[in-house]
Amino acid sequence: MRWYGLMYVVAFVVAYYLYRRQIRERRFPMSEDDLWAFFFWGILALMLGARIFSTLVYDPSDRYWRQPWLVFWPFENGQFTGLQGMSYHGGVIGGILGFTVYAVVKKYDVREIADMFGASIPLGYTFGRLGNFINGELWGRVTTSPLGMIFPTAPRFSATLDWARETAEATGVPVPGPEAMLNLPRHPSQLYEALFEGVVLWLIIWLLRNRKPFKGFLAGLYIGGYGLIRFFLEYFREPDAHLGYRIQLGQVVGLRDIAHLHPALSFSTGQILCLGMVVLALVWCVVVARLPGCKPVRRYPGPGELDPGASAARLVEKDAARKQRRRLRQKLR
Repeated sequence: MRWYGLMYVVAFVVAYYLYRRQIRERRFPMSEDDLWAFFFWGILALMLGARIFSTLVYDPSDRYWRQPWLVFWPFENGQFTGLQGMSYHGGVIGGILGFTVYAVVKKYDVREIADMFGASIPLGYTFGRLGNFINGELWGRVTTSPLGMIFPTAPRFSATLDWARETAEATGVPVPGPEAMLNLPRHPSQLYEALFEGVVLWLIIWLLRNRKPFKGFLAGLYIGGYGLIRFFLEYFREPDAHLGYRIQLGQVVGLRDIAHLHPALSFSTGQILCLGMVVLALVWCVVVARLPGCKPVRRYPGPGELDPGASAARLVEKDAARKQRRRLRQKLR
């Protein structure tokens, strides 16, 4: 069972039904066919962005730059390996481009589309991180916390390291010999992200979906909220071994500072990208709040209904006509 791929499918299904519910409760003018097509192109763009970004940014070798066709080549040394490696940030970029192009072509309000996506995606994202947890990948840092877990494929550390031996003794991990390789407990950072970047962030946005101050607010809240939450959760997650810290303002002493402690002024690739998301969200909110037609629409008129503005205008016209008829009758008398 390819659990990560299965969780991707679950994530898309959850996001689809949450988006569909918003369309129905708001009577948003989008047909079922357009909704299916919208998700198809959006998911395709998301997958392309996630794969391209992962291979070109997170792979330290230059083989994908020299042989770009390998980005989507699912074989290696004659064996089927699938497309291993997806980047969340690349998926965001691809998804944004995909739905924006589709919305412009179909003449939908990009801000409205973005808001409904912002209220749908986080809960689906939860299942992607559960897939990481089931696969035992993207583990966190070594910890003595009661929340620590043993991940079978995580790197081991020599018992000759003082901090590794002390951690083993504090957590009850057996030390079979003075030079044994120890698999130490780690933060289940995948579950932290599933909870806070997924469930908690989604719940906040979902409860605010009918209280947003302007069109585009929920999209900004999702992008900025995710970036801010993940920036801090990255302190519990071990950076990619082949990348380490991209920015080191503090001193990184050695292996302990990579696996056990995260220097406050050293930043991983994920943290840098998350800070970029926060800045992007702030700029987005400032811009869309000043655009014409930024007032949110709580509920679109249904078939045969007039929108509130048209209804008010019609009442004014009726009142004026009634007053005119009254004046005519008085003259005739």
